[in-house]
Amino acid sequence: MDSYTLFSFIVALAIFIGYLNERIFKQQATIAIMSGSLIVATALIILQHLGISNLYVHAENLVLQAHFEHLLLNGMLSFLLFAGALTIDFNSLKSQKWEIITLASVSTISSACLIATALFYLTSALQLPMPFIYCLLFGSLISPTDPIAVLATFKRLGISKKLSTCVAGESLFNDGVGIVLFITLLELSTSSNASITAHQVFLLFCQEALGGIIFGIALGWLTTTLAKPLKEANAIILFTIGIVSGGYCLAQQLHVSGPLAMVTTGIYVSCTLHHKIPEIHFHDLKKFWEIIDELLNAILFLLIGFELLSLHASTAEIITAVLIIPITLTIRWITTGIPMRIISYLKDQSPYTISILTWGGLRGGLAVALAMSLPVSEYRNFIMTLTYAVVAFALIVQGSTIAPLARKTMVNPG
Repeated sequence: MDSYTLFSFIVALAIFIGYLNERIFKQQATIAIMSGSLIVATALIILQHLGISNLYVHAENLVLQAHFEHLLLNGMLSFLLFAGALTIDFNSLKSQKWEIITLASVSTISSACLIATALFYLTSALQLPMPFIYCLLFGSLISPTDPIAVLATFKRLGISKKLSTCVAGESLFNDGVGIVLFITLLELSTSSNASITAHQVFLLFCQEALGGIIFGIALGWLTTTLAKPLKEANAIILFTIGIVSGGYCLAQQLHVSGPLAMVTTGIYVSCTLHHKIPEIHFHDLKKFWEIIDELLNAILFLLIGFELLSLHASTAEIITAVLIIPITLTIRWITTGIPMRIISYLKDQSPYTISILTWGGLRGGLAVALAMSLPVSEYRNFIMTLTYAVVAFALIVQGSTIAPLARKTMVNPG
């Protein structure tokens, strides 16, 4: 199947499932789309084992043809992050800056280390020993909450603006921090230079993270400056598409974090461009990126469900995957709870902040894509299985049960 036919099929299927959900099931759209694709994938696996149909083989080939990790990391991610950042209210973000900075940096890094340690001892106990560097790689890719999943789920829940901004802001920035941490550890694990030092690792991390933020600010300034003279909304929209796609590629060439650059650019544009162009044009711009966000999310969550077809795990690996779910949730609760408790002595917080941060801290397609981007090794498939288990639980179970908790925050906003 050629690339255009494959892309058309994926888009049509995602929209069809979304249509059925809107008319019949009326669930949160992204969760419904992923659940639908997961059900289809499970049915194909069962039919294959029963010897009734070999559609599984064809479906697996389609999944492999889609190159999910490349599609997300080198294509969709830049647009999704920019679109998400464009919706963030800058004044609300500024009032939550210390919470977001702490959660996106300290909590993410400490979570990665704690999850890695727990996985190291868990795999040893189950006679599936995994080197600590691979445990760290898993910790780094699973610790960040996925902004794509979080923003899609929180969009219609009606959570208080203060808490919603905190969660969305954290997820946007810890996504960038997590990718930088993952890339740094991957460089360390694959480096042929045995004498690589902690100082070199730190410099690489700073280059990616700080470089991405600085580049994003520069790109945001360039966007608002060059968009100001444009008279038509369509021209402004097309210009932002070029900035996002070209800027992300340039960030990769400069060896700075593309995701952090896109988040920073989106926030900069959101807080400055509406002062420089007519309000109706800015409204059209945000509406366009909202539609792009909806479409790409539909494709993303459809592919996450079908990624089940590409997994091949032993019984012991499945047991480990099931056990790692409560471990990651517990560590998420610890690493967000402690700093938020400390901050609560200085600022008033909603009584449900930690609960929302823990249960609403969804992992999504980004974690799956990072796991799939790992070089071939004896641990790659194991890490993919662990990642998929955590992501599937987060999106289906956590995502579909967070609404009651969200309603409590509206009654007691803090």
